[in-house]
Amino acid sequence: MPKVLISDKMSPRAAEVLKARGIAVDVKTGMSPAELEAAIGPYDGIAVRSASKVTGDVLKAAKKLKVIGRAGIGVDNIDVPGATERGIVVMNTPFGNSITTAEHTVALMFALARQLPEADRSTQAGKWEKSRFMGIELTGKTLGIIGCGNIGAIVAERAIGLKMKVIAFDPFLAPERAREIGVEKVELDDLYRRADFITLHTPLTDSTRHMIDKTALARMKPGVRLINCARGGLLAEKDLIEALKSGHVAGVALDVFETEPAAENPLFGLANFIATPHLGASTEEAQENVAVQVAEQIADFLLDGAVVNAINMPSLSADEAARLAPYMRLSQLLGSFAGQLTESGLLKVTIEYQGEAAELNTTPMTASLLEGLLSPLLETVNLVNAPVIAKQRNIEVTEIKHPKAVDYQTRIMLTVTTEKRVRSVGGTLFGGDKPRIIDIEGIGLEAELAPHMLFTRNDDKPGIIGALGQALGGAGVNIATFNLGRDEAGGNAIALISVDQAVTDEVLKEVCDLPHVVQAKALRF
Repeated sequence: MPKVLISDKMSPRAAEVLKARGIAVDVKTGMSPAELEAAIGPYDGIAVRSASKVTGDVLKAAKKLKVIGRAGIGVDNIDVPGATERGIVVMNTPFGNSITTAEHTVALMFALARQLPEADRSTQAGKWEKSRFMGIELTGKTLGIIGCGNIGAIVAERAIGLKMKVIAFDPFLAPERAREIGVEKVELDDLYRRADFITLHTPLTDSTRHMIDKTALARMKPGVRLINCARGGLLAEKDLIEALKSGHVAGVALDVFETEPAAENPLFGLANFIATPHLGASTEEAQENVAVQVAEQIADFLLDGAVVNAINMPSLSADEAARLAPYMRLSQLLGSFAGQLTESGLLKVTIEYQGEAAELNTTPMTASLLEGLLSPLLETVNLVNAPVIAKQRNIEVTEIKHPKAVDYQTRIMLTVTTEKRVRSVGGTLFGGDKPRIIDIEGIGLEAELAPHMLFTRNDDKPGIIGALGQALGGAGVNIATFNLGRDEAGGNAIALISVDQAVTDEVLKEVCDLPHVVQAKALRF
């Protein structure tokens, strides 16, 4: 009989589901990492929320552990690479609290519009400051949504019901999906200029960290009100202080902070500032949903081998996993390459499998490719939910199989159609398991992908290689490999350069400013 440990407080329904499936369950909450390390040994599975820290030491002690289930989205408290190395599946429940978080966003929007927290404190203090708390109606106002995925779409639906005009910025939001949910898709600067309220529902990545800073705030409509129930760090908190004090921003409501628990913060005490202690997912319904879901997923895996909402592995049988691993890695890298270069809404993805790749089970390869393609801008994308997310966003995904490859034993070609352009990239396996890029937009080259890379598109003119080398060398960035290709002499050229250090924004700008450079992008793999 499999044995599962529930190490965090969650709905009793989780234990009931596991027991009903014939799984032994122990509930031991409030353990320190050392206590969890001492207790984990006999368990096949563990269900956690955010309190338990599944560290590398805990994993080393978990001799029988096969699956870790997170009742919620974030897995920051789990050593995912360590679990993967030990063959332990990590699952989460990404959609169990979407409605709850969306409703909390709408609640904070109402609170900002009518200054409810301040009015409550004033009234209970014995004052009757009716003229002080002159609010605004939501009807007829424009709501700007940054990130219109699952939660953002629910917020949009609620806001439309309140007779608000809803506009959205999301590079991955297809026009058909925007029309379906009733929002107008706009560019970010247009959203800043028009929105009376702005709410964020985007992941925290290198590109979104502090996206709402002093510069962004200055572009916003005077009197704008901001809500963040997504991730702390999307807003530069120090820049909000001056904007609130000046009145340019009429109100801010934060459920998440850069540092949590937020025992103190310079924003606390400012007029028109509302704070809640990360309550987005804190309703009885949401907590029961994620508890039941994680229990069902753990039971399905331990009893039937089914994998759902996995962070670190595809839906595969044991026999397929070993054979498909290098092909899936190649697919993921091709997707990541295209995804990091994509800056507008995705419409269509075409994947051509040629030679040996066409004879295999391409479903996990396609899922891996979509994971790489969508991950740069979307949170919690994995091998299981990437195809679902693509379908939800009306991204057309087409597989084409060619049993014979002309120039390579195996070849995978990815063509991505966005609202603005078509981009293609192709790859193969050298030595049976070493991924290589062999084609970028019809230009042939052979490049091994590295953790840090610089991609450039340029006119094929004399001196460009030297200029690139001088720009990188001057910044102390060491070149590991330099791969070039062109369509014809004096035509379009591409360089894919692997470097030993990350390319900073300053270095990237210097490269972009070089003569004959058309595009430059720092890539990470």
